[in-house]
Amino acid sequence: MSRADSRALALVLGSEARFRQMFERHNAPMLLIDPATGNIVDANDAAGRFYGHPAGQMKSMNIREINTLTQEQVEAELASALREERNYFIFPHRLGSGEVRTVEVHSSPLDVDGQSLLFSIIHDITERQHAEAELRRNQDMLNEAQRLGQLGSWELDLVSGELRWSDEVYRIFELDMAHFSPSYENFLNVIHPDDRDKVNQAYTQSLKDRQPYDIEHRLLFADGRVKWVREHCHSEFDVSGKPLRSVGAVQDVTGQHLAAEQLRISAATFEAQEGIMITDPDANILRVNHAFEALSGYSAEEMIGKNPRILQSGRHDKAFYRDMWSELLSAGKWSGEVWDRRKNGEVYPKHMTITAIYDGHHRVTHYVVVSSDISQRKQSEHEIHQLAFYDPLTRLPNRRLLLDRLQQAMAASTRSDRYGALLFLDMDHFKTINDTQGHAMGDLLLIEVACRLQGCVREGDSVARLGGDEFVVVLEDLSSMPDEAATQTELVAEKIRNELDQPYMLKDYECHTTPSIGISMFRGHQESVEDLLRHADVAMYQAKTAGRNVIRFFDPQMQATLDIRTALETDLRRALDKRQFHLHYQVQVDSGGKAVGAEVLLRWKHPERGFVFPDQFIPLTEETGLIVPIGLWVLQTACAQLKAWQHDALTRDLTIAVNVSARQFRQPDFIAQVQRVLLETGARPSHLKLELTESTVLENVEDTIASMRELKLLGLSFSMDDFGTGYSSLQYLKRLPLDQIKIDRSFVRDIASDPNDAAIVQTIIAMTRALGLNVIAEGVETGAQWDFLDRHGCHAFQGYLFGKPLPLEQFTELLRQNSAQP
Repeated sequence: MSRADSRALALVLGSEARFRQMFERHNAPMLLIDPATGNIVDANDAAGRFYGHPAGQMKSMNIREINTLTQEQVEAELASALREERNYFIFPHRLGSGEVRTVEVHSSPLDVDGQSLLFSIIHDITERQHAEAELRRNQDMLNEAQRLGQLGSWELDLVSGELRWSDEVYRIFELDMAHFSPSYENFLNVIHPDDRDKVNQAYTQSLKDRQPYDIEHRLLFADGRVKWVREHCHSEFDVSGKPLRSVGAVQDVTGQHLAAEQLRISAATFEAQEGIMITDPDANILRVNHAFEALSGYSAEEMIGKNPRILQSGRHDKAFYRDMWSELLSAGKWSGEVWDRRKNGEVYPKHMTITAIYDGHHRVTHYVVVSSDISQRKQSEHEIHQLAFYDPLTRLPNRRLLLDRLQQAMAASTRSDRYGALLFLDMDHFKTINDTQGHAMGDLLLIEVACRLQGCVREGDSVARLGGDEFVVVLEDLSSMPDEAATQTELVAEKIRNELDQPYMLKDYECHTTPSIGISMFRGHQESVEDLLRHADVAMYQAKTAGRNVIRFFDPQMQATLDIRTALETDLRRALDKRQFHLHYQVQVDSGGKAVGAEVLLRWKHPERGFVFPDQFIPLTEETGLIVPIGLWVLQTACAQLKAWQHDALTRDLTIAVNVSARQFRQPDFIAQVQRVLLETGARPSHLKLELTESTVLENVEDTIASMRELKLLGLSFSMDDFGTGYSSLQYLKRLPLDQIKIDRSFVRDIASDPNDAAIVQTIIAMTRALGLNVIAEGVETGAQWDFLDRHGCHAFQGYLFGKPLPLEQFTELLRQNSAQP
């Protein structure tokens, strides 16, 4: 109450008498206080009753005896009231009984009898404050309960449009109440766009039906997060049905939704393809899924309540399961491969993972076992292992596994200081059997050889197939004395040779073959695995050279020869690119000694070795396949020379004979190569003669005949070289599109002194005449040979008597000299 209020009150009262009458009779405690001293100047009866002091006694009291504030605080408040800075106060006042009550004081200056006093009206608000405090506590408890339950409440005044939210609604919606003004429109904006129509329709329908609604929907936040909430609402209506107020609750049920989703996932997982079994802490089966039923062969009814021990196959010992449980109990998980037994008795491999499930006190409540059948994977792994390390035909270890076992054998030899041996076997004439009887029969032979070899060695020894008809036997733990070890090895080798020498019954075909065996001894790692194999291979080659069906130990001298051969092969591979090959020409003449053609012969001039003999490098070109590109070069060079000779009267009628190897002739594109060379060089095909050996012609006769006929359509001719040294059949010979037979030098050499050779040559000449073929003899070196051949019907000759193989320039000079003779 301000001074103006006090004056107004005085005016109302009209006089001091009236003020005094009001002061005395008022039910509210009133005091007049001297602001300077704090002395109570006057107090009405209501004040006496309230404070528990007679009114007369209170006039002798100071306000500080009532107000429990400090003296400084009381003086400051009195001064503030006197200056009219404040006129409303709440103080703790002590009653006469000692009880302290909270009072509300309205105080303002008032002039009484010319004295400026403070007129104070006191209201006891202790109970009101207690009620307000209780209300605040209840509200706080409600807010805390809503926070814990994630349940907020809201109220919408449909008349005023005011929306009120509890604190928890703000938390659920993640909104700042200081910056957000609730409204129904703003409420809808927080809802996921896809759910707004659903929520709005539910609320609208509830008002229309006058029924509560209960709905779940999503909230979408700016960062993309989604919450699920559940809302319940009911509304109040007036008598006319007009909605007045809606009250609702909203609860965050995101956790329940996630839990439900996890349950759905768990349910789907439980019915997945993997077998799942759930047990209690004592490993008693509580539940299995359909996949586990299919995996084990047991139904759920047969398994529930049982211990998983009923699935054990017996392949694992107690230590295995002890280690499993030890890891499971310490780590809470075990994973590995297990062999189990199905209900039908079948033992199978499976991958199994056991996971312990714990409660809040880290006590095991369940074990979850997930199993998958890995039989197919095991089978695939086995097949891959077999393909990687075993020969698919004989089931013997292949080269890769052999090298590994050989390394182990050498390591064991190092530890024991005992010898081991490597036997390299090659089946004699296998190619002939394979070609004549077919590959299927050849495979049966190899399988039988593998079986016999395994029966000849001890359990700790190894037998492997390198490929083709090559086998390797590794003997271990032989004597520590070299002579004794060699004798032991030879005994095994003899046993093998005798066993493999026995007839083979392959279906209805009886087959005979023998092995050539090369042996290399080893002790420790004195040699590498590669060297050991190479030495045994060298010894086997030596056994072949010695006549086959022979046993040979490795000879270092033989290795030296092979090293020379290897170096020669290396140089040979570079010779074509480095233009080290040359052609020499050996003249072919008629009965009168006139040149009618030449045979081109390949020569290799090495920059360091000089001229390398043909018998040194030609076989190497055959073995390495270099004969194909080299042969093509010879054909190209010879045809280019034919083209050059066409412009010279001295040479234009000459033919050139080119030797074609079997490997070159069998190339799929050989015919196309010849055609292309003739076109590119412009040589006349009629002057080109291809010489084929008997072995080339008679290998795959039908294919040979077809190829020869196709080539003859180009205009060239064919000569059979080295005739009489092979096994030509007249039946095939008369079908071959040959033009000429060349009598081999081995028959010509002694025709003048050896009746047998003479008879053979006469027979060949007669046969060629009967077949309508020309005949030429090579290796003619004497006049007697020339005369014999000419008298018996051979009218073409080649040999040193007429000229050695010469470089082109010297050959041309020889032709000039011969043409100048009368």
